[in-house]
Formats: sequence, C-alpha cells, structure tokens
Amino acid sequence: MSLTRIYLGLGSNIDREAHLCAGLDALAGFVQDMHCSAVFESQPVGIKSGPFFNLVVSALTDLPLTELDRRLKFIEADNGRYAPERKGLPLDIDVLMYGDLAGNFDGLVLPRAEILKNAFVLWPLALIAPDVLHPGVGKPMAQVWAEAQIDQVLAPVPFQWRGQQLTYI
Repeated sequence: MSLTRIYLGLGSNIDREAHLCAGLDALAGFVQDMHCSAVFESQPVGIKSGPFFNLVVSALTDLPLTELDRRLKFIEADNGRYAPERKGLPLDIDVLMYGDLAGNFDGLVLPRAEILKNAFVLWPLALIAPDVLHPGVGKPMAQVWAEAQIDQVLAPVPFQWRGQQLTYI
C-alpha cells in the first residue's frame, strides 16, 4: 500500500509532558518518517481548564483514514481521555490533514477547521510544513500563518522527547 503524508495535532493539559510523550511514543510505533514541531503553551479554547501544551506531528502512514482515526482514539483512551472521573484533557490527537483530502469522511472533516482558527494548531503546522498547501485555502501554511488574524497568545516551552529538542528557537 502507498504511504500518505499526515499531519496530527496533539494537546494536553494534565501532566502535559508525560501525556504528550506517551502519545508520541505510541505514534512512533506505527507511523514512518515522523517529525515533530516545537511545543507551545496556550490557554484553553472552548473549555474551562488549565493551559495546554500543543504540537503538530508530520508522518507517513499506510493506514486508511478510518483506521488511523480509530488508532488515535485508542491512544487517547490509553491516556485517560475518556475516563469519567478525569478533570481536564490528558491527551487529544486530531487528524489535521491526510494527504490532500478535503471533505467529510464518515464524520471526519478534512482539512480540520481548527487549522485556520487556532494559533496553537496553525503556528506549529506552519513551522513543520511551511511549503505545504492548505487543501482548502490553496496557500502554503507559512503564508496562511503570516496572514492569520488569530487573537491567541502562544508561549514556546522547553520540551524534549527521546533526546530530541522540540523547542522553538
């Protein structure tokens, strides 16, 4: 089967470093050519909670979109995402883009709308894939970020995963 370039958004606001590292470890077990953006701290959007750590991952996969999404839900569940007693969001992993697909795929809308709405998605995506065209807008991600009018503050944070610095310089 052929490989598809994917972009995933990861976020956590509970034991943030541990959950992001656990998510990255799980992803590394079934994707190829994985690259991580810098990690940023952001205030929550749409929920009342503490601040989040967010990053974007670029990788290649041979999984169909529905199977990829299913595996991501399992990783989230393994990290307590769906536990009834949880307070906050231990781990959230969203498919931002799957190749150049655009549309509704069994309820999964791609490219994910949050790319254009949230700085904690768009800035890391623009850093890791500056020349990649947004499938809906048709502009490179770096240009989309440069033109964005998003009123959110992000703070780069020191972060390390498997000896790799994921820190914005």
